[in-house]
Amino acid sequence: MANFGWTRVNKPAPAEDAASDLRGLSDPCAFLTALDKVVPRYLDLADNGVLVYPACKRKPGDLLGDSRAIWEHTRLEAMRYIPMVPRQDTSLLVDPSRQAEMIDAFLRQRAHDKTVIDFTGAAIEDYGIAIYAGLNWLNHCGSLVGADPQKFSGTLRSFRKVMVVARQWWALDGAADRCRQMLEARERPPLVFFLLWAECTNRAREITIAAAGTAATEDSIARIRAAEDPEQLT
Repeated sequence: MANFGWTRVNKPAPAEDAASDLRGLSDPCAFLTALDKVVPRYLDLADNGVLVYPACKRKPGDLLGDSRAIWEHTRLEAMRYIPMVPRQDTSLLVDPSRQAEMIDAFLRQRAHDKTVIDFTGAAIEDYGIAIYAGLNWLNHCGSLVGADPQKFSGTLRSFRKVMVVARQWWALDGAADRCRQMLEARERPPLVFFLLWAECTNRAREITIAAAGTAATEDSIARIRAAEDPEQLT
């Protein structure tokens, strides 16, 4: 029977890797702009069944089932909540003059354990809600793959400690100038966005290692542990 395409389902191109647009970025504003584009594309791929979702459930034979993709996509799944904030005020995440304000608001906020969330409409509160949701997602993925519980116990508490140290850094004289110098050198000062990115990168690494399971060789695990970012995996 001839197939004239009447039953064809429109799906994104199977070879597309939405996370590729995040590679090689160093400017925090560029990261946020890319996330705005990448998140809906990635979720569309997942919703259409092109990619196994969550990424931690992929097997080696699945599309983008390699360690680099699982690491990148697990991190992206956690970071997706940031561009979902309805009333964006991204200066709270990347502007040196607003870091103390954002960090103080986050530390005053009560932690939650949800991955399905409702936003308030106030950006400074909603970014805190989004950060907690992302970290909770990583806890959820860690549980799905049977990651070492010690690697994920106290995730929220640990990140709050990171934010306390960052608040101290921003309180020092000349912090804004040091931030500018670090950005010019393509380094990452303790902007709230970079702090969350680093936390998601580290937790997603552990999830990737656990997802590999017994099929992983000692060499492959060592390579993942030695990498600071999934971009470094080939």
